[in-house]
Amino acid sequence: MKNLIKNIVLNAAQIAFQKGLLPSDIIPDMEIEAPRHENHGDFSTNFAMISASVQKMPPRKIAEIICSCIKDNINEYNTNQHKLDIIEKIEIAGPGFINFFLGIGAWYPFIQKIHEQGEDFGKSDIGHGKKVQVEFVSANPTGPLHIGHGRGAAVGDAVGNILAFSGFDVQKEYYINDSGRQIRTLGRSVWLRLCQLSGREVDFPDDCYQGDYIRDIATDLNKTMGTDLLVKPEIEAIDICAKYAADKILQEIKEDLKNFGVEFDMWFSEQSLYDSGKVQDAIKEFKVRDVIYEKDGALWFKTESFGDEKDRVVVRNNGLTTYFASDIAYHKEKFDRGFDRVIDVWGADHHGYINRLNAAIEASGRKREQFDVILVQLVNLLRGGQPVAMSTRSGEFVTLKEIVDEVGKDAARFIFLSRSYDSGLDFDLEVAKQQTADNPVYYVQYVHARIAGIIGKASEQGIQLASSAHLSSSEDERISSCNVLSQFDTSSSFLNLLVEPEEIKLIKILASFPEIVEKSAAALHPHFIFTYLMSLASAFHGYYNRHKVITEHQELTLARLCLVSSVKKVIHNGLTLLGVSAPERM
Repeated sequence: MKNLIKNIVLNAAQIAFQKGLLPSDIIPDMEIEAPRHENHGDFSTNFAMISASVQKMPPRKIAEIICSCIKDNINEYNTNQHKLDIIEKIEIAGPGFINFFLGIGAWYPFIQKIHEQGEDFGKSDIGHGKKVQVEFVSANPTGPLHIGHGRGAAVGDAVGNILAFSGFDVQKEYYINDSGRQIRTLGRSVWLRLCQLSGREVDFPDDCYQGDYIRDIATDLNKTMGTDLLVKPEIEAIDICAKYAADKILQEIKEDLKNFGVEFDMWFSEQSLYDSGKVQDAIKEFKVRDVIYEKDGALWFKTESFGDEKDRVVVRNNGLTTYFASDIAYHKEKFDRGFDRVIDVWGADHHGYINRLNAAIEASGRKREQFDVILVQLVNLLRGGQPVAMSTRSGEFVTLKEIVDEVGKDAARFIFLSRSYDSGLDFDLEVAKQQTADNPVYYVQYVHARIAGIIGKASEQGIQLASSAHLSSSEDERISSCNVLSQFDTSSSFLNLLVEPEEIKLIKILASFPEIVEKSAAALHPHFIFTYLMSLASAFHGYYNRHKVITEHQELTLARLCLVSSVKKVIHNGLTLLGVSAPERM
């Protein structure tokens, strides 16, 4: 609809230029927006204001000329849209905004479009097939995933879904931090617990991993190979403990993420970068580029030259590489795989790391715009409004698995996405379990289930719904499962019976879904979809509380069934992008 309004304005400007009413045919890039207040119309454009300097006349004068040309040709616009009253009136507001008020008939074609496109409604090709990698979670395999990882997983997975729906070629990736100090510390922690289980008197340092899961892993090892390990040299035994523990924890991480609805296209090992020599190759290449230099026996990256606050060490004076060294090699490897754009999802505590990686990206010959970092803020876990102690020893639910076990995947994901990831989030376990309007996932899913029930009830009464010719095969199957016959064509004049304000409001919200998806993809913000679904659900609840769908008037009933089934389809599409199910019954 925005494109339609834009074309109408462009056509009017061309006519005005040809008639000599406007001195220039230069058309600046105008904005078409929905006004904040409904009494300002359905759409508004700033065309007159941004054209003032080009046309050398006051904005309101330009607006008057444009409005006059549109009104002279308004019949043509309406005829071209199958005699629908596209434009009801035009007004000039403020310094020169042109406000468009559309006739209700302008909105009916969107219902047909939704039925025709089904699960593809909202899909676009704005990505033009560009290859994008989204790397997220990437937690060290040194312990179970916690609630913060859960929010990052929900965000990263949804961003990937939305980008793919918007025409990007997306790969989701998990970077396994299976090398370095944290893995050695993991092995040492398990080894010390194993020694304790064997009856040895050993101290357990504070810098070792303290969780009960370490004791559980040591217990498993003790049952299978404890005797053999205890007689091995300590360094060798610690290496065995580290590999066993990391593999076991990683398998549990994979299982937890799968149960959370997250699956990755690639699990990439940090250790593989060292085994393949790619870390050393990257360092050598950057030495040649003169962005890595030696000082005090260590190797330093000239990150300050690229906007960082200071230079960073990549190889310490003891010969050991830093995490930054492997990150340089890893991100170089990403682009070498052919990705046009790389998106990393990190915890908020990694904010200071962005500049040095930006430096590495730029030094490798890539553009900074090809690299994005999503910083996910912390989650405050509550129960009935009271903070939950974030400790595995407290007996409270703190791991992602425990969260999903208690409230379910859908509630967890939806609530994680309920606020922008750059804001803190309060996650109340009790609210997430409620079957009330206070629980956002229940509030939205109930719309889908309620409409499925309405369609089923109509079918039982022999009322026939929409034309299967306009439905996708998957939607056909879904409707067939409700025993709904199909004869009513969504392009039927029955739709002009949808005249109630709540009905037109619903259609307008439905029509905006593709734009919301594009906006979400451009900004990398899944919570736009969340906010949209809450608005659509609210509009439906408001409509359903005022009007019956199944009435004594058959044609009105068919029109309303067509409307609410459109709501059902869009709810399904939006929830799917967020990785949340759309149940037929609740």
